[in-house]
Amino acid sequence: MTKKKVAIIGATGYTGSELVRILVNHPEVEITMITSETYAGKNITDVHPFLQGIADFKLHSVEDIDDANADLVFLALPHGVSMDFVKRFQNKPFKIVDLSGDFRLQTPEVYEEWYQKAHSFSQGFSLAKFGLPELFSEEIKQSNLVANPGCFPTGAILGAAPLLVGDYIEASPLIVDSKTGVTGAGIKSKPVNLYSNVNDNFKAYGLKKHRHTIEIQEVLGAAAGNDIAVQFTPHLLPIDRGILSTIYAKPKKSITDNDLQEIYSKFYAAKPFVRLRNQVPATKDVRGSNFCDIYTTYDDRTGMIIVISAIDNLVKGAAGQAVHNMNLMLGLDESAGLNLVPVQP
Repeated sequence: MTKKKVAIIGATGYTGSELVRILVNHPEVEITMITSETYAGKNITDVHPFLQGIADFKLHSVEDIDDANADLVFLALPHGVSMDFVKRFQNKPFKIVDLSGDFRLQTPEVYEEWYQKAHSFSQGFSLAKFGLPELFSEEIKQSNLVANPGCFPTGAILGAAPLLVGDYIEASPLIVDSKTGVTGAGIKSKPVNLYSNVNDNFKAYGLKKHRHTIEIQEVLGAAAGNDIAVQFTPHLLPIDRGILSTIYAKPKKSITDNDLQEIYSKFYAAKPFVRLRNQVPATKDVRGSNFCDIYTTYDDRTGMIIVISAIDNLVKGAAGQAVHNMNLMLGLDESAGLNLVPVQP
């Protein structure tokens, strides 16, 4: 069987290098080009030595992209940059998985409000499909442009979707309290990810206005068929990767732990990367893997449902999910190349 050809634009960031790490062992895919404008002409191992002897690829300029003869291209680029490349590539023969937030929201007006950036390719919103395979696999299969979800929204949406779709809870407010590792801030040095700021520290940020709030709210609202209000607060942990989200919701009627287990088991039946846990998950339970681990319980004292989800922000929250989307878009087995066992401890 002839392997599918893929290229990665922006391969030297955390998500780009994770894509290389995953795809180099994919049984049905060949990486034909990786790009970096900063390091063009160098080898990726000059930037990421952990890939030496495993993925000794030369870094190209994006100007060479036609030479890749790609069936699909990953855009591992910052918000506000990807949109220009999607516009530029709109008539190219390859499919695109965009890992930025440039096409995740419903309209360019909503994007500009929450990202505080002008959008340069509004037509892309009608072309892009939201790339959460557990909810939208059929749409993803038919799409040429998929907007890979944000890391926080992945854990939050997967944690809450069964309750909203089944109309088991009050739609507003849905409370999502999330903690993330420092790699969520990207590979470039900035005050937020300096050792002195992260080590031995713990803090909330982006209160009321974090851009992932609207992404969670839009997708869950669309899935439920109702307008919802999400109270989302992210926190920065002194760890390198992982997201733990705790979701609080008020049930519409009496519910038990057994009811919740049945609801979630039915909703995620045959979904290979959602694991329903009998104990509270931790970030290390999913480290390096494409799993989303979910635990549910009902608190008789407060009358609240508590859902806890754990993902690796660089895999299920970024590169692994992008590969899952690629598999669907190219007609491959959805689990291909993603048999990644969590690293523990």
